[in-house]
Amino acid sequence: MDSLLHRVLPFLRWFPMSRASLRADLMAGITVALVLVPQSMAYAQLAGLPVFYGLYASFVPVIIASLWGSSSQLHTGPVAMLSLMSAAAVIPFAAPGSDRFIEISVMLALMVGVMRLALGALSLGAIVNLLSSPVIVGFTNAAALIIGLSQLSKVIGVPFPRSDSYLADLWRVVLQIPQAHLLTLAFAVGAWVLMAGLRRYRPTLPGVLIAVVAATAISAAVGFDQKKTVRIDQIADAQIAENLSELQYAQQRLAEITTETADIKQRAGSLGAGGIDAVTRAASIRAALPALEYEYAIHKQAITRLQIALHAVRLYGVTGPDGERRFYTRQTLPADASADEMRWHIARVADGKAMLSAGGDVVGDIPPGLPQLKVPQVDWDLVLALLPAALVMALIGFMEATSISKAIATTTGERVDTNRELIGQGLANIAGSFFSSYAVSGSFSRSAVAARSGAKTGLFAIVSALTVVLVLLFFTRYLYHLPQAVLAVIVMMAVFSLIRIKPLVQAWKIDRFGAVIGGVTFFATLLMAPAIANGILLGIGLTVLHYLVKTMKPRADIVSRKPDGTLGGIQANRIEPLSEHVVPVRFDGSLTFINVAYFEDIILEATADFPNAQVILVIGSGINEIDASGEEKIREVAKRLRRVGVQLVFSGLKHQVRSVLERAGIVEMLGRNAFFSDKETALRTLLAAGADKVDTERLPGQVTVDATG
Repeated sequence: MDSLLHRVLPFLRWFPMSRASLRADLMAGITVALVLVPQSMAYAQLAGLPVFYGLYASFVPVIIASLWGSSSQLHTGPVAMLSLMSAAAVIPFAAPGSDRFIEISVMLALMVGVMRLALGALSLGAIVNLLSSPVIVGFTNAAALIIGLSQLSKVIGVPFPRSDSYLADLWRVVLQIPQAHLLTLAFAVGAWVLMAGLRRYRPTLPGVLIAVVAATAISAAVGFDQKKTVRIDQIADAQIAENLSELQYAQQRLAEITTETADIKQRAGSLGAGGIDAVTRAASIRAALPALEYEYAIHKQAITRLQIALHAVRLYGVTGPDGERRFYTRQTLPADASADEMRWHIARVADGKAMLSAGGDVVGDIPPGLPQLKVPQVDWDLVLALLPAALVMALIGFMEATSISKAIATTTGERVDTNRELIGQGLANIAGSFFSSYAVSGSFSRSAVAARSGAKTGLFAIVSALTVVLVLLFFTRYLYHLPQAVLAVIVMMAVFSLIRIKPLVQAWKIDRFGAVIGGVTFFATLLMAPAIANGILLGIGLTVLHYLVKTMKPRADIVSRKPDGTLGGIQANRIEPLSEHVVPVRFDGSLTFINVAYFEDIILEATADFPNAQVILVIGSGINEIDASGEEKIREVAKRLRRVGVQLVFSGLKHQVRSVLERAGIVEMLGRNAFFSDKETALRTLLAAGADKVDTERLPGQVTVDATG
């Protein structure tokens, strides 16, 4: 009963708590919170969400994961990898930051949670083994580059266009470097120097928090956030005003197309499988989709072009005789006008107004208060489209969480239950989606901080979540002036540390094909970005294909004695055969439906290469299992060999394989003396029987035992 209670409520293992344990968890929780608050806001931006959604994701999910997970030092919450993957999955269906985008992001978190919970409940944690080490490394390296370089636009203060090609978007950012905002770049470089310096010389200090506080204070003092909203007709340059109107129309039309597309899919889907008439009507409704998709692509390209062109424009304000300010470019500025010294650039346009900025981007207003309980909206038309991304996010997030837990467990000695961790992570995402959280997972950096800080139980994570609650309730107004560039640097420093080259080099030495798959995964992820889930799906597919090919064609050789007395392949080692009459064949693979044809081929090859063969000895110590197809193939091959005067003999079969052959009648068919306990006994007996004629019916009786050699 007690064991059952601990399985249902695993946090009971924390009790009883000592005063020292409580003190350690309290200090560790506060320390982790100092990293969590700025990190969560930075990762929310990476997910295409307003920064406060990172704080929302650092509240309920953190508590639930700590209560129902298996690791006492694992800290769950927003992480860079899932943030990028969430944004990439949702962008095709909504504009980043929009209400629709937020709604789909929360729904995606629910899907990820349900998948993890199902995998854990069904004890399918081993499914993560589909992700081989080279594939994981290749994907992680590519994703780290994508995440880090996607923050470049925030570091230099230029727009980052979003299209179907990440590399093309990044190139457009690079082309805008001459328009970089120097003060924004200064904040980014300063934050990086401060955090890197503290990490190296004062690692015990919360470098991220210190950089955030310092940058926020300086930003407020120098007026880094200089913004002004004006009507489009206040822009004196007719071409710029026209471009602003065109941009506004394209943005509005993009939102309308997104709504129309969702409505069409919903109406078509609601018809269900109601026969031919319903299918015809659904097809008629969906017929409008191609035109909408084409129009969507046209407007998206226009938005990218106009945003970059308008951001490069510099405007100067002039107050006219009527007291109204108008804005001119340097070329259109009246000769006798007295312009202010500020150079304004166009940040965005909406509702017939343009927002001008003379400074850099800051976090801005964060609504105070906690997220409200709200049932996530499930758009069933999008579930199927989001399913591949949700599955990859579930696996990647789980892989991160378990690898972190196991790494920490090597020092704490705590047993990590991967299925229990899946359940905890699944419940965290499900519960979080009811409180406006996007997808979360275990964080390596925050878990490492917790372990270094002496966390004893998952209570430390609850303390960190309660600290976030205090921030949401009382301190959001102090974050207004935090530069976006500083958050970008926090993300870049976190993800660039994930890049590893050595594992791929090591893989090349051991398994070149596996290393090639890792390299293909890396380049595919880069080329397919922002849909990076496709990159790892390709890697998984190639890994499974590679495994199937190896399983279909296991190592199989005609062997002989090497100079040192051991057995080796005659072709690979260029050695003479043992005998023209006794041909030993090593087969290192299970005899199942997938490779029985290859087993037949290697036996027939042996008889073809040795026309005088009287015995084919199958060294079967590497055969771990056999199915009906394998049994049938042995029977078929044995009969074929017997017709040409060749006997099929086995050595070293494992007990489970020998038992199958006993039940199938193969042992009686071949003769019990055709089965040897090990290869040396088999070779000694067969070769001693004579070169002219080998009759297994007259061989000395063999004692058949479990063997591996």
